[in-house]
Amino acid sequence: MDISKAEQRVLHLLAQGGAIRVEKNDRGRIEDVTLVTREGWYRDDLTLELFRKLKRRRYIASARALPYRITRLGLQRVRAQANNR
Repeated sequence: MDISKAEQRVLHLLAQGGAIRVEKNDRGRIEDVTLVTREGWYRDDLTLELFRKLKRRRYIASARALPYRITRLGLQRVRAQANNR
């Protein structure tokens, strides 16, 4: 199964140790998502629509009320990329 470039970018950042923080409204529904790299930088690559797509495909998950991280399935789907630092 192929994934889009945007999904690839987000999964790659998560595979390197990043996390997704969510903000919920008073009803407990997710209304905003923030992608944070392992260095603590905030990225705007992640939209709410893309977040829901990754969650629906089970590429990301949250355990014990921690930020969302990449799952084993997500790691299998992400392709290796050169780290251009």
